Parts: sequence; structure tokens; C-alpha cells
Amino acid sequence: MAEWVRVGSAGSVPEGEITAFAAGERQVAVANVEGDLHAFDDTCTHQQCSLAEGELDGTTVECACHGSLFDVITGEAIGGPAVDPVGVFEVKEEDGELKVLVDEE
Repeated sequence: MAEWVRVGSAGSVPEGEITAFAAGERQVAVANVEGDLHAFDDTCTHQQCSLAEGELDGTTVECACHGSLFDVITGEAIGGPAVDPVGVFEVKEEDGELKVLVDEE
């Protein structure tokens, strides 16, 4: 069952940046792409590095460890060595809070 989890304050992810948050048992990354927020699993599917530590270029994040590329909107792995996608989540700012809709693991 999915539930909205508060992960931070509204406005806590600057434009062009990615920030990692704990959302229950899960680590999620939130990217701010030209004012649009996108949430996804913070763990690279190649060697479990934090994607929030990578570089954001438009809607693509490059993993800092080995250069895997992921689309932050779809979670698709678009450049190896990773081949498996990362999970994506709905995200919203509401009543001064940043919330992510996550499933129980």
C-alpha cells in the first residue's frame, strides 16, 4: 500500500540539484528540473551508489561511481554499466512540506 511520506520542507531541493531523503525504510532522491520535482530510488542498480551524489544534466542523472545514466522521470537506465531501471515515485509540495508517495517494501 502506498502512502505519502514527508521527507523535507518545500523548497529544499534547489533548481538543477538532487537531494537524498529517507522515506520510511527507503532512500529516495528528488531532482529539481527547471522547477519540476522528480523522485526516484537513490540507489544505482549497478553497484548501489547514491544517485544524489551524481550529476544532473536536464532530466538525466549520471552516477558518480561508474557513470551509469538514468532518466529521472521514467527511471530508465539509458547508459551503462547499469541495465536495470530505478523506481520512480510521485512527489509534491503541500502545506510547506515535501512529500513522496512510496510503497511499503
